[in-house]
Amino acid sequence: MKLSPQEIAAALGAEVLGEGAPTSPRRATIDSTRTGPGDLFFGLRGSRHDGAEFAPQAIEAGAWGVVVGPGHHRHLSPDTGDRSVHTSVRPWVFAVDDPLAAMQALARAWRRALGAPVVGVTGSVGKTSVKDITRALLPGAVHANKENLNTEIGLPLTILEATDEAEALVLEMAMRGKGQIAELAAIAEPEVAVITNVGPVHVELLGSVAAIAAAKAEILDDLPPTGTAVAPAEAGELEPHLERAPRLLRFGPGGDVETTEVKVEEGVTDAVVSTPLGTQRFHFPFTESHNLSNALAAIAAGVALGADLAGMADRAAGIGFSRFRGERLELPGGIVLVNDCYNANPVSMRAALDHLATLEATRTVAVLGEMGELGAGSPGYHREVGEYARAHGIDFVIGVGLPARDYDPDQLVADPGEAAEFLAQQLEPGDAVLVKGSRSAGLESVAEQLADLVPAEDG
Repeated sequence: MKLSPQEIAAALGAEVLGEGAPTSPRRATIDSTRTGPGDLFFGLRGSRHDGAEFAPQAIEAGAWGVVVGPGHHRHLSPDTGDRSVHTSVRPWVFAVDDPLAAMQALARAWRRALGAPVVGVTGSVGKTSVKDITRALLPGAVHANKENLNTEIGLPLTILEATDEAEALVLEMAMRGKGQIAELAAIAEPEVAVITNVGPVHVELLGSVAAIAAAKAEILDDLPPTGTAVAPAEAGELEPHLERAPRLLRFGPGGDVETTEVKVEEGVTDAVVSTPLGTQRFHFPFTESHNLSNALAAIAAGVALGADLAGMADRAAGIGFSRFRGERLELPGGIVLVNDCYNANPVSMRAALDHLATLEATRTVAVLGEMGELGAGSPGYHREVGEYARAHGIDFVIGVGLPARDYDPDQLVADPGEAAEFLAQQLEPGDAVLVKGSRSAGLESVAEQLADLVPAEDG
């Protein structure tokens, strides 16, 4: 983070209460147990603890500096003799009114100092996969969120981890309520805003799909006059908001970026993609149709930045997805397990069931946990997904947890442990299994336990 201490203090809006070395910190942290030499520790206020209470531990661990709120600086001033055990150099001590707002402001300052183009990605479904694909397709050194660092805390931490070698940033933006995407976009200031889709996700909090669309569309308002919005060709409730975009690229059938030929075999999707920059053949290392749609959104983001099509096609082989998102595991007996339990909603559930139905298998089994935050309509959404599974030929549905009863499953079990034990007894050679539910359902343990419970083949 090549900003001087003076530039950092100015960006933080901080009072400098202790001066340290005339160097720059390597990154920002909020966990004193993970803070080490060179880090800038932010003591964020939480619901139970004020992180500033742990600033002394951060200093002992070698922190370059600490940022604390009112009332804590008296105990942290270098004049009191606090020093790191790792260095004789005293830490910087910055006092601010709101450490979180200060961290966000510093992230915005570093984003501007980098000068690298930013792609912001939001949407009800697929935003992490679009982020992963975009990161792989863009040229040069691309910095992106790790895991779920996509909130008002995670996003600035992600930006502050970027080195000055970053040639582009791809930043996923999560939303749980009105105004949150606007807050994240004001920090990241994207040149390209990708909205993957809009569906009934977080409807419990926002009330309707139309309200969700309006909240997602907040990302459009921070685009510069030369910026570009990337949105589905069939935008649904999002459509009225797209007129705010200075430039619009649509992806999917009938859009600016679409496939003209598609062939899927041996774990690869071979697609000819038409774009405003020309036509290019891509070989993608996946077979799911929803990931092909995600790839089109990522290609559109690349087109918006003027990336070379042939170069993006060359880099497509390097696409990899974050954990728990469509992980394909091979179990004894030729059993295929698709571990897609990072999250779930009606849109992603249908996409995952579509993919399960395409797998060549003796039998298809869906292990489905609750879809959270669907509000009063939750039973109906679950019922529709269960009907969808049966209509698309899924042979056996296992519901996990009481809310999953609304899938009308063939078997209802109490928890992930019971699901793993039941599956281990029922699975047959050649089966294909999908495990999917909201993170609150904890279904990741099903996949972990199955690897131990399914016996190896004889010989």
